[in-house]
Amino acid sequence: MSVDTATVAKIASLARIKVSEPELEAMVPELNGILAWVEQLGQVNTDGIEPMTAVIPNTLRLRDDVIDADPLTGGDKRDAVLANAPAAEHGFFGVPKVIE
Repeated sequence: MSVDTATVAKIASLARIKVSEPELEAMVPELNGILAWVEQLGQVNTDGIEPMTAVIPNTLRLRDDVIDADPLTGGDKRDAVLANAPAAEHGFFGVPKVIE
């Protein structure tokens, strides 16, 4: 796959990035080089190799999820918090729908 100046201009337009004509010309070989590198990566044999999320093994330090029983600093204040909500529904904050 390769890109031309028109494709780079369309990508810049979709990304709402103002790019001059000389910059467009300079980006064409750069993007083609990146795409060639990605195609080269696709040829690597990865059979039997597990996917990894990091180079070094990471584990999260977990703690118990406990509610503090102190009425001043602890939890269990749902009703008091929801009293400030403009709209509360089923024990949660009600928000207006933004996606049709």
